[in-house]
Amino acid sequence: QVQLVESGGGLVQAGGSLRLSCVASGRTFSDLSFGWFRQVPGKEREFVAALSWIGSISYADSVKGRFIISRQNAENTVYLQMNSLKPEDTAVYYCGARRYLNGGSYRADAMTDWGKGTLVTVSS
Repeated sequence: QVQLVESGGGLVQAGGSLRLSCVASGRTFSDLSFGWFRQVPGKEREFVAALSWIGSISYADSVKGRFIISRQNAENTVYLQMNSLKPEDTAVYYCGARRYLNGGSYRADAMTDWGKGTLVTVSS
């Protein structure tokens, strides 16, 4: 089982930037594929970005060109750099993980482990 801890959320004005971090423990980090998802009340958890264990990257169309996912294996951390934030990016952001998941847009139900989330609020 993987323990995931997200951080970096907060309140930012539209057009601003935030960097989310997800620290993983409990499994060999380099074996893990990661997905960032977000959820607002009353809606399903939606895919934002993915980074597979072999380095394949994908983004939701809504964040393409604005968000960047990366990983630092030496720090057991995956990041989500969020630029040009919009009010519609407001959500709780979750980090999900699964071992050896191939590239592509991840489904939330494909992830085996989750963090507790970090709240991002973008004001207009």
